Amino acid sequence: MKITKIDTFVVKSIQDLVWIFCAIRTDSGITGYSEFGTGVFKKGLPGLVQDIGSALIGKDPRPVDRLYMDMYRRTRSSSGGATAMAIAGLELALWDIKGKDAGVPVYELHGGPHRDKQRVYWSHLGTYRAMHPEMYDKPTLKTMDDLGECAVEAVDQGYTAFKTNLIFPGEKPFMISDLNPDSNDQNINLPIVSIKDFPSLKYRSIHIDVKHHTEKKEYYFKLIDELASLKINGIIIEFEDKLGYEKRPIIAAPDSYSISWWKSLSDYANDRNIKISPLIQGLGHASFILKHDKYKGLRDVLDNDWAFNPLNPETYDVQFDLYKDAMEATPYGQFLHVGGDEVRVIDRDGKKGFELNLLWLNKVSEFAKQNNRTPIFWDDMYLKHGGVWMVTRNTKLTKAKVDSIWINNEKKLTEYLDDFPKNCIYMRWNYFYPWAEGNLKTIDWYKENNLKVMGATAGQTRWVLMPQDYSNIESIKSFSLTSVAKELDGLLLTLWDDDSPHFELYKRGIYAFAEYTWGGNDLSSKEFKSKFRHKFFSPSFNDEKFEFIDDLDKPVRDWANLFIKEKKHRNQITKTSLPLETHIVELPEINNPGAWNQKFDKKISIAKNHIKNLKIIIKKIKLQQTKTIRGSYALEVYEQVAKLALFSYETFIAISNFDKGKNDLSSLLNKENEFVSIRNNFEEVYAKSRNIIKPDNYILDQDHHNHTANQTLNMDWQFIAEIKLFEKI
Repeated sequence: MKITKIDTFVVKSIQDLVWIFCAIRTDSGITGYSEFGTGVFKKGLPGLVQDIGSALIGKDPRPVDRLYMDMYRRTRSSSGGATAMAIAGLELALWDIKGKDAGVPVYELHGGPHRDKQRVYWSHLGTYRAMHPEMYDKPTLKTMDDLGECAVEAVDQGYTAFKTNLIFPGEKPFMISDLNPDSNDQNINLPIVSIKDFPSLKYRSIHIDVKHHTEKKEYYFKLIDELASLKINGIIIEFEDKLGYEKRPIIAAPDSYSISWWKSLSDYANDRNIKISPLIQGLGHASFILKHDKYKGLRDVLDNDWAFNPLNPETYDVQFDLYKDAMEATPYGQFLHVGGDEVRVIDRDGKKGFELNLLWLNKVSEFAKQNNRTPIFWDDMYLKHGGVWMVTRNTKLTKAKVDSIWINNEKKLTEYLDDFPKNCIYMRWNYFYPWAEGNLKTIDWYKENNLKVMGATAGQTRWVLMPQDYSNIESIKSFSLTSVAKELDGLLLTLWDDDSPHFELYKRGIYAFAEYTWGGNDLSSKEFKSKFRHKFFSPSFNDEKFEFIDDLDKPVRDWANLFIKEKKHRNQITKTSLPLETHIVELPEINNPGAWNQKFDKKISIAKNHIKNLKIIIKKIKLQQTKTIRGSYALEVYEQVAKLALFSYETFIAISNFDKGKNDLSSLLNKENEFVSIRNNFEEVYAKSRNIIKPDNYILDQDHHNHTANQTLNMDWQFIAEIKLFEKI
């Protein structure tokens, strides 16, 4: 018998660990096997086995001791360590050949067994099943009950002992050490408890919109850590022009971040169980592309930069190039969000706008498929075509009425049903009325027709200064529970940057989203807010007396249009030719004292009440700043919001006093100096985390939606009403 060949095999284990095997083959057909190594030498040890073992080729494998000494002598200058491991692997395989040739177990070659039985324990009971379920052809351990069943399984197999790590199973298992921060905060010991913790919804993603500005780079990494602690497992970044496109560099804003930098963020997120996927807008919302002279020929309407012409082949050349760069920046993403909302393309070449919309969606969906991404598409335009869009938002309609409307309109959708791409996820977005019967009906229609559907709720939509509707918690909770009940493919929390509040002000909505998509209906809104104050600021802020965010809601809502004429809106100020005349409130007439107060008596009353409440809110914030453990920066931001609103209301009262003759014009003019200080402080705080100024050479788009944050290169949009008021004064 002669040795003919030596093979090594490296088999991946968990994390960076490996198992290494050796096979010594002979001309008799007998092969000896061994397993060796420490689990960390992936390359060097197998190579060492080949180097040492080469001297065995052609020799009889049965005189094991002699061959061992031959290998030892050849390596005596570097004995021990990895060399000893390599020799051990070869020796074990030689003993396996000798035993097989003799027809006896190897232990018989060494004098027989030393004992008849050996007690063994089950090592790492449940640990790997929970942390690395892909290794097992068994159900994943998701709960503590599952871990108990695993222990029962061990007993049933005859084990009388086991050991394990103190681990809490779930979609993302965690160790007891993860509970330490709260314990340290409160200086109390951790009790012995049973924790059941697993997600109610599989895909729980946050939308980050950078159309107006980017945050400073270090802020994004801190944000990833925070989202990971909340067990968020997805991020969809709406890049627009803030990605440094390489294939179409003219589209990249001067202040965009490079593909390699976004990839580094994706790497960081992936290491924390968060997959980043891109959103590149099209067919509409394409101003960031079509505003450039080079691409004006791709417009659906020549004088409007909003939408692409879906019949122009170059449309797809451009969009696909942007997709490729975006996917390179997000290599772990499973999705490609293609947008597609709020766009009506014109009829052309004998095709209706809806048909052209479908044509575009099929082309981009096929591209996604070819690149191993699942496309996501906002679903509103199809529902508008089908005449059921408003039904999804009307909370007054009964189920019977909704069913009736669908029966009358469904044929408009089913006519084109075969053209709906089946690999696409249709994102059912409803930011304020997810409980509406029409919204629920729409979800059911998708599922009945075997179309994939996700939901989209909102932590921020079109609210200036800060998110409103008490962080939209009730809507977030409702859509979370609906998504769980309807077994949707996931839920997205949109955080639109249209009016660009500070990202810290999104946090309560993000925490609510994380809470209800993970735990379901475990907490009332009141209980959640208490939990948020505890977790985000300090355990000592549990009590409702420390609530100030809700108290800010109404003053900020009224602030938005405080200096704006009735039936007008501050968002339109920069888009009108005579804003002082058409949008800014009239000033008192010197020759008609008191008339202004009479006209604005309701606003004056509201302003006085808000001034009183805002002063209380600011005191609350300052008190919490002295006691908070975390979230101090968020408190700074909220303070600036409250101070800006307070200033505006106090200015309104100053105008009232001028009309009453209680002060002169100089006192109003002095308010402008105060405003400069207010603005400087505001921007100083915001600039700690965000890039607040766009480059001078940045090209503004036509701003189809009058997004205030996209109307200026600096932060004028935030103070636009105040700026115009002082111009008028």
